[in-house]
Amino acid sequence: MIQAHSQRVLQPYSAQVQIAESDDARALSMDGDLWEFQFIYANGRGGNASTHRQQGRFTRAAHIRHCDLQRVLENPANDDGQVDQRILELARFLLGARLPFEAADRYEYWLLDPKDDSPLALIFSCVDASQMSSFPKLTDWTALPAAVMPIETSEAERSRCYGPVNYRFERCVAERAGSKPRARWFTRRYSESEDFPPFLIREDWESDEHRDLCQRYLQRQAPRLLMLHGVGREERRRMELAAKANALDVARFYPLYPEIADNDVMDKIRVEARLRLAAGETPYAMGRRDGVLYQ
Repeated sequence: MIQAHSQRVLQPYSAQVQIAESDDARALSMDGDLWEFQFIYANGRGGNASTHRQQGRFTRAAHIRHCDLQRVLENPANDDGQVDQRILELARFLLGARLPFEAADRYEYWLLDPKDDSPLALIFSCVDASQMSSFPKLTDWTALPAAVMPIETSEAERSRCYGPVNYRFERCVAERAGSKPRARWFTRRYSESEDFPPFLIREDWESDEHRDLCQRYLQRQAPRLLMLHGVGREERRRMELAAKANALDVARFYPLYPEIADNDVMDKIRVEARLRLAAGETPYAMGRRDGVLYQ
Protein backbone atom coordinates (compact mmCIF):
# COMPACT_ATOMS: atom_id res chain seq x y z
CA MET A 1 0.00 0.00 0.00
CA ILE A 2 1.30 3.44 -0.95
CA GLN A 3 0.98 6.41 1.39
CA ALA A 4 1.64 10.02 0.46
CA HIS A 5 2.44 13.18 2.35
CA SER A 6 4.59 16.29 2.09
CA GLN A 7 7.10 17.82 4.48
CA ARG A 8 9.56 20.68 4.56
CA VAL A 9 13.13 20.11 3.44
CA LEU A 10 15.23 21.35 6.37
CA GLN A 11 17.74 22.68 7.08
CA PRO A 12 17.99 25.01 5.36
CA TYR A 13 14.40 25.28 4.21
CA SER A 14 14.35 24.86 0.44
CA ALA A 15 10.93 23.38 -0.40
CA GLN A 16 7.93 21.31 0.61
CA VAL A 17 8.95 17.91 -0.73
CA GLN A 18 6.27 15.50 -1.98
CA ILE A 19 6.72 11.88 -0.85
CA ALA A 20 4.90 8.75 -2.00
CA GLU A 21 6.14 5.59 -0.30
CA SER A 22 5.53 1.88 -0.08
CA ASP A 23 7.11 -0.54 2.39
CA ASP A 24 10.59 -0.46 0.86
CA ALA A 25 10.55 2.26 -1.81
CA ARG A 26 9.59 5.87 -2.22
CA ALA A 27 9.40 8.66 -4.78
CA LEU A 28 10.21 12.27 -3.91
CA SER A 29 9.80 15.51 -5.81
CA MET A 30 10.54 19.16 -5.18
CA ASP A 31 8.34 20.44 -7.99
CA GLY A 32 5.96 17.68 -9.05
CA ASP A 33 7.90 17.26 -12.31
CA LEU A 34 11.16 15.46 -11.57
CA TRP A 35 10.71 12.45 -9.28
CA GLU A 36 13.56 10.71 -7.51
CA PHE A 37 12.88 7.01 -6.86
CA GLN A 38 14.64 5.42 -3.91
CA PHE A 39 14.78 1.86 -2.55
CA ILE A 40 15.62 0.49 0.87
CA TYR A 41 18.40 -2.06 0.76
CA ALA A 42 18.25 -3.82 4.11
CA ASN A 43 21.40 -5.12 5.80
CA GLY A 44 19.81 -8.44 6.49
CA ARG A 45 17.06 -10.56 5.02
CA GLY A 46 13.75 -11.49 6.46
CA GLY A 47 11.71 -9.58 9.00
CA ASN A 48 8.89 -7.12 8.43
CA ALA A 49 8.89 -3.74 6.69
CA SER A 50 9.54 -1.76 9.86
CA THR A 51 12.57 -3.93 10.59
CA HIS A 52 13.88 -3.29 7.08
CA ARG A 53 13.47 0.46 7.62
CA GLN A 54 15.53 0.25 10.79
CA GLN A 55 18.27 -1.89 9.28
CA GLY A 56 18.49 -0.36 5.80
CA ARG A 57 18.66 3.06 4.25
CA PHE A 58 17.19 4.61 1.15
CA THR A 59 19.40 4.55 -1.94
CA ARG A 60 18.68 6.51 -5.12
CA ALA A 61 17.56 4.22 -7.96
CA ALA A 62 16.25 6.46 -10.76
CA HIS A 63 15.03 9.91 -11.83
CA ILE A 64 11.87 10.08 -13.94
CA ARG A 65 9.94 13.13 -15.09
CA HIS A 66 6.18 13.07 -14.62
CA CYS A 67 5.60 13.27 -18.38
CA ASP A 68 7.56 10.01 -18.80
CA LEU A 69 5.75 7.95 -16.16
CA GLN A 70 3.09 6.67 -18.57
CA ARG A 71 5.75 5.64 -21.10
CA VAL A 72 7.58 3.69 -18.38
CA LEU A 73 4.38 1.83 -17.51
CA GLU A 74 3.64 1.04 -21.16
CA ASN A 75 7.21 -0.09 -21.86
CA PRO A 76 8.60 -1.51 -18.60
CA ALA A 77 11.85 -2.64 -20.19
CA ASN A 78 15.09 -0.80 -20.89
CA ASP A 79 18.64 -1.60 -21.95
CA ASP A 80 19.37 -2.99 -18.49
CA GLY A 81 16.33 -5.26 -18.44
CA GLN A 82 12.94 -5.03 -16.80
CA VAL A 83 12.04 -1.92 -14.78
CA ASP A 84 11.78 -2.72 -11.07
CA GLN A 85 8.20 -3.43 -9.98
CA ARG A 86 8.57 -0.95 -7.13
CA ILE A 87 9.09 1.85 -9.64
CA LEU A 88 6.07 0.71 -11.66
CA GLU A 89 3.89 0.61 -8.55
CA LEU A 90 4.88 4.14 -7.53
CA ALA A 91 4.62 5.46 -11.10
CA ARG A 92 1.06 4.13 -11.37
CA PHE A 93 0.15 5.85 -8.11
CA LEU A 94 1.74 9.18 -9.11
CA LEU A 95 -0.12 9.32 -12.42
CA GLY A 96 -3.42 9.36 -10.54
CA ALA A 97 -2.30 11.45 -7.58
CA ARG A 98 -3.36 15.02 -6.88
CA LEU A 99 -0.64 17.42 -5.76
CA PRO A 100 0.32 18.81 -3.36
CA PHE A 101 0.11 16.06 -0.79
CA GLU A 102 -1.06 16.96 2.71
CA ALA A 103 1.67 18.30 5.02
CA ALA A 104 2.55 15.87 7.79
CA ASP A 105 5.61 17.26 9.60
CA ARG A 106 3.92 18.87 12.59
CA TYR A 107 6.76 18.19 15.06
CA GLU A 108 9.01 21.23 14.87
CA TYR A 109 12.36 22.08 16.41
CA TRP A 110 12.75 25.86 16.85
CA LEU A 111 15.64 28.08 17.81
CA LEU A 112 14.35 30.30 20.63
CA ASP A 113 14.41 34.04 21.18
CA PRO A 114 16.28 34.48 24.51
CA LYS A 115 14.02 37.38 25.53
CA ASP A 116 10.90 35.26 25.97
CA ASP A 117 11.70 31.73 24.73
CA SER A 118 9.38 32.23 21.77
CA PRO A 119 10.07 30.57 18.38
CA LEU A 120 12.73 32.50 16.46
CA ALA A 121 13.69 30.29 13.50
CA LEU A 122 12.74 26.76 12.44
CA ILE A 123 15.65 24.31 12.37
CA PHE A 124 14.06 20.86 11.89
CA SER A 125 10.68 19.21 11.46
CA CYS A 126 9.55 15.59 11.33
CA VAL A 127 6.46 13.48 10.74
CA ASP A 128 6.57 11.09 13.72
CA ALA A 129 7.21 11.95 17.36
CA SER A 130 9.51 8.93 17.56
CA GLN A 131 11.87 10.63 15.08
CA MET A 132 12.60 13.62 17.30
CA SER A 133 15.32 11.90 19.32
CA SER A 134 17.25 11.04 16.15
CA PHE A 135 17.91 14.70 15.28
CA PRO A 136 21.06 16.42 16.58
CA LYS A 137 20.52 19.07 19.25
CA LEU A 138 21.62 21.94 17.03
CA THR A 139 21.11 25.58 17.95
CA ASP A 140 22.30 27.02 14.62
CA TRP A 141 19.88 28.24 11.97
CA THR A 142 21.13 27.95 8.40
CA ALA A 143 20.12 30.13 5.45
CA LEU A 144 19.61 28.71 1.98
CA PRO A 145 23.05 29.06 0.30
CA ALA A 146 23.69 31.88 -2.13
CA ALA A 147 24.79 29.28 -4.69
CA VAL A 148 21.24 27.88 -4.69
CA MET A 149 19.32 31.11 -4.14
CA PRO A 150 21.32 34.22 -5.12
CA ILE A 151 20.02 37.52 -3.75
CA GLU A 152 20.84 40.70 -5.60
CA THR A 153 23.08 43.18 -3.79
CA SER A 154 23.28 46.94 -4.24
CA GLU A 155 26.18 48.79 -5.82
CA ALA A 156 27.04 50.23 -2.42
CA GLU A 157 27.19 46.73 -0.89
CA ARG A 158 29.42 45.51 -3.68
CA SER A 159 31.74 48.49 -3.38
CA ARG A 160 32.17 47.70 0.32
CA CYS A 161 32.76 44.01 -0.42
CA TYR A 162 29.75 42.92 1.63
CA GLY A 163 29.05 39.20 1.54
CA PRO A 164 25.81 37.61 0.24
CA VAL A 165 22.59 38.62 1.97
CA ASN A 166 21.98 34.95 2.84
CA TYR A 167 25.00 34.69 5.15
CA ARG A 168 24.65 38.17 6.60
CA PHE A 169 21.10 37.37 7.63
CA GLU A 170 22.26 34.04 9.03
CA ARG A 171 24.64 35.97 11.30
CA CYS A 172 21.77 38.23 12.38
CA VAL A 173 19.79 35.22 13.54
CA ALA A 174 22.80 33.83 15.41
CA GLU A 175 23.40 37.17 17.15
CA ARG A 176 19.75 37.43 18.16
CA ALA A 177 19.81 33.90 19.59
CA GLY A 178 22.55 35.02 21.97
CA SER A 179 25.81 33.58 23.27
CA LYS A 180 24.05 30.55 24.75
CA PRO A 181 21.38 29.71 22.17
CA ARG A 182 18.64 27.27 23.04
CA ALA A 183 16.13 25.31 21.00
CA ARG A 184 13.19 23.02 21.72
CA TRP A 185 10.59 20.82 20.05
CA PHE A 186 6.99 21.93 19.57
CA THR A 187 3.94 19.98 18.40
CA ARG A 188 2.00 22.15 15.97
CA ARG A 189 -1.78 22.08 15.78
CA TYR A 190 -2.12 25.02 13.38
CA SER A 191 -4.79 26.71 15.49
CA GLU A 192 -5.47 30.43 15.84
CA SER A 193 -4.07 30.38 19.38
CA GLU A 194 -0.59 29.41 18.16
CA ASP A 195 1.98 32.10 17.53
CA PHE A 196 4.63 30.83 15.12
CA PRO A 197 6.32 32.84 12.35
CA PRO A 198 4.35 31.97 9.18
CA PHE A 199 7.48 31.94 7.04
CA LEU A 200 9.68 30.00 9.51
CA ILE A 201 11.68 33.00 10.75
CA ARG A 202 10.81 36.03 12.92
CA GLU A 203 10.35 39.27 11.01
CA ASP A 204 10.28 41.74 13.93
CA TRP A 205 13.87 43.02 13.95
CA GLU A 206 14.93 46.06 15.97
CA SER A 207 17.45 47.59 13.56
CA ASP A 208 16.60 48.79 10.05
CA GLU A 209 19.59 46.89 8.65
CA HIS A 210 18.50 43.56 10.12
CA ARG A 211 14.89 44.14 9.13
CA ASP A 212 16.01 44.89 5.57
CA LEU A 213 18.15 41.74 5.38
CA CYS A 214 15.25 39.65 6.67
CA GLN A 215 12.79 41.00 4.12
CA ARG A 216 15.21 40.66 1.21
CA TYR A 217 15.89 37.06 2.17
CA LEU A 218 12.19 36.15 2.54
CA GLN A 219 11.14 37.99 -0.61
CA ARG A 220 13.74 36.14 -2.67
CA GLN A 221 12.60 32.89 -1.06
CA ALA A 222 8.93 33.69 -1.74
CA PRO A 223 8.39 31.16 -4.59
CA ARG A 224 9.51 28.41 -2.20
CA LEU A 225 7.67 29.79 0.84
CA LEU A 226 4.39 29.67 -1.09
CA MET A 227 4.63 25.87 -0.91
CA LEU A 228 4.08 26.03 2.86
CA HIS A 229 0.78 24.79 4.29
CA GLY A 230 -1.19 26.55 7.00
CA VAL A 231 -0.29 30.12 5.94
CA GLY A 232 -2.99 32.78 6.44
CA ARG A 233 -4.57 34.39 3.38
CA GLU A 234 -3.10 37.88 3.89
CA GLU A 235 0.35 36.51 4.60
CA ARG A 236 0.11 34.37 1.47
CA ARG A 237 -1.01 37.38 -0.57
CA ARG A 238 2.02 39.33 0.69
CA MET A 239 4.37 36.57 -0.41
CA GLU A 240 2.65 36.19 -3.79
CA LEU A 241 3.37 39.86 -4.49
CA ALA A 242 7.00 39.35 -3.45
CA ALA A 243 7.28 36.33 -5.76
CA LYS A 244 6.61 38.50 -8.84
CA ALA A 245 10.32 39.32 -9.00
CA ASN A 246 11.17 35.64 -9.60
CA ALA A 247 8.57 34.44 -12.09
CA LEU A 248 10.58 31.45 -13.34
CA ASP A 249 10.85 30.03 -9.82
CA VAL A 250 7.10 30.48 -9.42
CA ALA A 251 6.49 28.56 -12.64
CA ARG A 252 8.63 25.72 -11.33
CA PHE A 253 7.03 25.41 -7.89
CA TYR A 254 3.44 26.48 -8.72
CA PRO A 255 2.04 22.90 -8.93
CA LEU A 256 2.84 22.46 -5.23
CA TYR A 257 1.15 25.62 -3.93
CA PRO A 258 -1.67 24.44 -1.61
CA GLU A 259 -3.63 27.70 -2.00
CA ILE A 260 -3.68 30.87 -4.09
CA ALA A 261 -4.68 34.13 -2.41
CA ASP A 262 -4.80 36.33 -5.52
CA ASN A 263 -5.38 34.47 -8.79
CA ASP A 264 -4.92 37.61 -10.89
CA VAL A 265 -1.43 38.19 -9.50
CA MET A 266 -0.48 34.55 -9.92
CA ASP A 267 -1.83 34.40 -13.49
CA LYS A 268 0.26 37.41 -14.49
CA ILE A 269 3.39 35.90 -12.95
CA ARG A 270 2.85 32.64 -14.83
CA VAL A 271 2.24 34.41 -18.15
CA GLU A 272 5.51 36.31 -17.69
CA ALA A 273 7.28 33.04 -16.91
CA ARG A 274 5.92 31.36 -20.05
CA LEU A 275 7.07 34.28 -22.21
CA ARG A 276 10.55 34.23 -20.70
CA LEU A 277 10.83 30.46 -21.04
CA ALA A 278 9.69 30.70 -24.66
CA ALA A 279 12.46 33.24 -25.22
CA GLY A 280 15.02 30.69 -24.04
CA GLU A 281 15.56 31.82 -20.45
CA THR A 282 16.04 29.09 -17.85
CA PRO A 283 15.60 29.18 -14.05
CA TYR A 284 18.83 29.67 -12.14
CA ALA A 285 18.49 26.41 -10.21
CA MET A 286 17.87 24.16 -13.20
CA GLY A 287 20.84 21.90 -13.81
CA ARG A 288 22.04 22.26 -10.21
CA ARG A 289 21.73 19.78 -7.35
CA ASP A 290 18.77 21.46 -5.72
CA GLY A 291 16.22 20.60 -3.08
CA VAL A 292 16.08 16.86 -2.35
CA LEU A 293 19.01 16.40 -4.70
CA TYR A 294 20.83 19.28 -3.06
CA GLN A 295 20.42 17.75 0.38
